[in-house]
Amino acid sequence: MLLQNQIAIITGAGSGMGRAMALSFANEGATVAVADINIEAAAETVSLIQAKNGMAIAIGVDVSNAQSVKKLINTVAEREGKIDIIINCAGLPQAFTPIEDLEEEQWDRLLNVNTKSVFLTAKYAVPFMKKQKQGVILSISSIASERARPGLNAYCASKGAVAVLTKALAIELAPFGIRVNAINPGPTNTEMLGKFIPDHEGELEQQKQEVFISSIPLGKLIEPEDIAQSALYLCSPLSEKVTGTILNVDGGRGI
Repeated sequence: MLLQNQIAIITGAGSGMGRAMALSFANEGATVAVADINIEAAAETVSLIQAKNGMAIAIGVDVSNAQSVKKLINTVAEREGKIDIIINCAGLPQAFTPIEDLEEEQWDRLLNVNTKSVFLTAKYAVPFMKKQKQGVILSISSIASERARPGLNAYCASKGAVAVLTKALAIELAPFGIRVNAINPGPTNTEMLGKFIPDHEGELEQQKQEVFISSIPLGKLIEPEDIAQSALYLCSPLSEKVTGTILNVDGGRGI
C-alpha cells in the first residue's frame, strides 16, 4: 500500500473530487480525516470508507475561518500524533458574472474559500510537519488558473493565487522535507460543474456538460477518480522528488 500508516486531512471530502481522494487514500492504507462544512456529507464519505474496512473520521470545518481550521488541524494532530498529508479541495464555483456586476461579498467569499483556506491549512499544519521533518501539501486549483475565462474573474483570480502560493510554499518549505504541489483539474464531472453556467429555462445538465466537452481535446469530462489517481501519485513516495509542480489533469483543455 502506498500510504500505509499515513495520516491525511482532506477538505471538501464530503463529495466530488474530495470524496474520490478520500476513498482512494483510505484504500491505500491512509487514515483519512474527512473534513467538510457539511458534516452529514463527511459522515457519508466515512461510511463508504469503513464499508471497505478503511480508517476515517468525519470533522466539520469552515475552511475560510481561522479558528475552525486551527481546530481541525489540532484535533487530528492530537488524535493521531502526526499529520502527513493535507489536501485542500474545498472550493466554490462562480457563474458567469461581468466584473461590474460582481458584488464585493461574492469576491470576498470566493477568495476566502478558494485561496485563504490554503494559507490557513498551511499556517496551522506546517509546524507539525516541520517537527516531523516531512509532509505533503496538495491543493486542488483549476485549469482556470492558466486559461482565463470571461465572467469568471473572481474564480480565476482565486485559483491563480493558489498556483503561485503553491510555488512559494514549495521553495519555503523544501528545506524541512515538506513537498507542496497542486493539481489543475479541467471540467470535472461533479455537481459543481453546472454552476459555472447560468441556468436557462429548459436547459438540461447534459446540455451544460456538452458545452464543456466541446472545449476538451480528448473529448471527455474529467472524472473525480482521475483527480484521485493524480493526487495519490503526488502524495505518495512515487513523487518524493516532486515539489512546486502544478499538474494539469484537463484532457488538454489548457493547451
